[in-house]
Amino acid sequence: MRLGILQGRLSPPNGGFQEFPKDWKEEFELALDLGLKHIDWLVTKNCTQESNALFSGLPIVRSNKLGISIGSICADNLISRRIISPDFLFNNLQPICESAIKNGVDTITIPLLEDSDVSDVSFRKAFVDNMNKFAITYYPEIIFSFEIESYEDAISDVLESNSNFRLTYDTGNMTSLGISHEYYIEKFIDKIDTVHIKDRLYNGTTVSPGKGKTNFKIIFDTIKLLGGENINYTIQTDRGNDGDEFNTISKHIKIIRELYG
Repeated sequence: MRLGILQGRLSPPNGGFQEFPKDWKEEFELALDLGLKHIDWLVTKNCTQESNALFSGLPIVRSNKLGISIGSICADNLISRRIISPDFLFNNLQPICESAIKNGVDTITIPLLEDSDVSDVSFRKAFVDNMNKFAITYYPEIIFSFEIESYEDAISDVLESNSNFRLTYDTGNMTSLGISHEYYIEKFIDKIDTVHIKDRLYNGTTVSPGKGKTNFKIIFDTIKLLGGENINYTIQTDRGNDGDEFNTISKHIKIIRELYG
């Protein structure tokens, strides 16, 4: 199991539930102590190019020293209804793409949820058209993986529009929708490159693994049965108590590995 974690989950909240951590270097050390393989780098609306080390111009990949790689760059700064604007997309995604290339990161994750939700057909069409133009024109070498909190038609429309488009399968978000994990994983297994590990209630919030309605055993068994050996698993679980992040994640890792088998 190629298990990693979303940046910020090993640090106290930095002004928000999911924000770029103050000490990103320490998180690499903590991830190593926990036996994790990768960290998914985070870019949010609140972290400027001056405050996020990704844009410093210096190499941030520390895999040569610690064995911890950057699995993906998560562009949370794109969660906006303006995501269908070509100018907004270029201005907010282009710097991330350039930094990804400089740091040897080949995948960028784009969340299509909340304000960037693509369930509406006309909104989805506008996004897909503009995203394709951006990807083909400027960055055909980059893999764009979409975390889509919506149903089958929306996922298919996005993924089938470009051979470089992949799916980040968020277990908690899909549980909240009340879908069949077996059906969705079987349908999209060839496109899934990352699984965000999260437990949620139906139409509800994120809770600790095992406290919600996510059937991780079915998810893991289905992926293994279908040959998803190269999929990255990224911990994005409930934060727990502030200041106790390391112990919280350590407990969650134990639960996850036991369920994975």
